[in-house]
Amino acid sequence: MNTLTRTSDLNLLLKQAEALLENEHDEIANMANLSSLIFNSIENLNWAGFYIYKDRELVLGPFQGLPACVRLQLHKGVCGTAAAEHRTLNVPNVHVFEGHVACDSASNSEVVVPVIINDEIYGVLDIDSPDYGRFDEDLVSFFEQIVEIYKKASF
Repeated sequence: MNTLTRTSDLNLLLKQAEALLENEHDEIANMANLSSLIFNSIENLNWAGFYIYKDRELVLGPFQGLPACVRLQLHKGVCGTAAAEHRTLNVPNVHVFEGHVACDSASNSEVVVPVIINDEIYGVLDIDSPDYGRFDEDLVSFFEQIVEIYKKASF
């Protein structure tokens, strides 16, 4: 598996994401391909995928990794908090995050980027790592840009 940490590598991966979603507008298909691209391109991840906001909760969407929690409540855990607050959360140690929902006990750090459409929560991009402090500013920015590419292609 490639290790992508340098800005030039991440920019190349962003171009790959854009090409992958070019002329495809299906929201689920685009989530599936982006999850796979992230999971198979960035080292030291144990989960990468999306949750979709339905009926006042986050419901599991396309992902790569071990089976996950199917439903998450707003304001609970990293995903629910990021969705409720409409902001990206980078948590270097999930075990000290109040209300953390442990879907995989191997996860030690997590980044969650909300997908906001017309000022409303549509879902979240969730990335987990077994490494503490895995996600630096460059990776967080990369994940936020992935969400923007997703939104541009899908909506």
